[in-house]
Amino acid sequence: MDSSRVARSSAIVLATLNAKYIHASLGLRYLLANMDKHGGAGLRAQTQLREFVIGQPATRMVEELLALQPEVIGLGVYIWNVVETTQLVRLLKTLKPEIKIVLGGPEVSHEVEQQEICRLADHVVTGWGDVSFPKLCRSLLDGPKPLMKVIPGEQPALDELALPYAEYTSEDLAKRLLYVEASRGCPFKCEFCLSSLDKTAWAFDLDLFMAEMEALYRRGARNFKFVDRTFNLKIDNSVRILQFFLDRIQETPDVFVHFEVVPDSLPDRLKELIARFPDGSLQFEVGIQSFNPEVQQRISRKQDNGKTADNLRWLVSQSRAHVHADLIFGLPGETLQSFAEGFDRLYELAPHEIQFGVLKRLRGTPITRHTQDFAMVYDPQTPYTILQNSTVDFAAMQRIKRFARYWEMVANSGRFALGLRLLLAPGSAFHHFLNFSDWLWETTAKTHEFALEKLVDLLFDHLTQVRGLNEQDVRAALLTDYQASGARARPRCLAGLLGSGQKPQSAGKGLSERQNRHLSQQKNLREDIRQAAAAA
Repeated sequence: MDSSRVARSSAIVLATLNAKYIHASLGLRYLLANMDKHGGAGLRAQTQLREFVIGQPATRMVEELLALQPEVIGLGVYIWNVVETTQLVRLLKTLKPEIKIVLGGPEVSHEVEQQEICRLADHVVTGWGDVSFPKLCRSLLDGPKPLMKVIPGEQPALDELALPYAEYTSEDLAKRLLYVEASRGCPFKCEFCLSSLDKTAWAFDLDLFMAEMEALYRRGARNFKFVDRTFNLKIDNSVRILQFFLDRIQETPDVFVHFEVVPDSLPDRLKELIARFPDGSLQFEVGIQSFNPEVQQRISRKQDNGKTADNLRWLVSQSRAHVHADLIFGLPGETLQSFAEGFDRLYELAPHEIQFGVLKRLRGTPITRHTQDFAMVYDPQTPYTILQNSTVDFAAMQRIKRFARYWEMVANSGRFALGLRLLLAPGSAFHHFLNFSDWLWETTAKTHEFALEKLVDLLFDHLTQVRGLNEQDVRAALLTDYQASGARARPRCLAGLLGSGQKPQSAGKGLSERQNRHLSQQKNLREDIRQAAAAA
């Protein structure tokens, strides 16, 4: 058991529900690091951090929190945990109403008066909490008592913040993906994103930041996910950061770094460094979202589609980075056909994964200004996914949601390389997969709980019975895919072809062991990060 988990009383407890254990909350660690700096000496010593995982029984979480005998509990609230956190607050207030519950995070920073969780809590800090939360805790403990329930977060200059990286424990470094940020904010105004509310992007002092990265590395950190919305916005800083990690990879080959990049800005200085990273060490999240110029303009997204395509093509063909490209379905004015054209254009550029999401109405985002003109109807329950709009009716939206789920299982799983080629060609990859998705739903009425062997058989049946492809060719492709997956069962369509003494090939043939390990971690994180819309 980690020594940090030993129960001891604490006046203040910082807590959140992460999507998975491998996540580590950067926001809570910022609060922890700034308790003394902005709340007064001695406050950090009175504060403990507790992280839970969605799916844990609420009563068990309450039991652990109450065992610490806190006077104040601060909870980080996000789109992916608000339902579970609301129940947590209900139980805490039922059992110990005298404990002060303080909420913070993007989900409760907007539309506060409309949310049950905000009504249950004692205080809500909106926006940045690094300064305001410690000050509030000092007032709650020592007075004078705060008069306001909703407290607008102060936004200090970045050099006034204590950096949080020393708050990562040895267990975090060994077992979890570490979130880091070289900058905050975003200068772009894409209306589906909360970062559109920022006035600009602010960079942390680079010397100080790099010293913190060096300290993490020397302590044993090997997995770094940058949450910067625009990592390659300031090229000089980007070059220095990339060079830092490239140098460390020469010392320790299992370093892994993830960045989100602006897709139409990839100057030669960056390309020269990116090309030097080995397999399995570098991953890029490339936000495409839409290739439709009218939709881009409507949602205030500035993107040079030609440069974006050229840069994506270069990343895939000239670097060894693992490339994820994002698309969003349901944007105002996007039709099924225009989205299909954009999807096919992206598929032809051959990113390693297409992360296909459906629009969500994050609280506070300007996308709501299109609600009336485009008849945008959203699910009132988290994660507030769009249900229909003026160009895509509810039935079509349901088809696309199933498409997204099946795409994740089949295309992004990496287990059907040859089978996918047969499925998606010739012609429109989007329409081929949509037809497969419709058939899969009609055949199984399921979107989850598919065993790999069952998927192999279903894909075989679709390709041979619906598409009319040659059985021998399809069976040969699926046999190769199945052997490469490392699975050991017996799909019906491959009966007699998998001898009992035959040893399956490695699941990562052609990939390094390091890449397989890191990509496996990333697959576990993808869904949660996508739902969050803006990382940590």
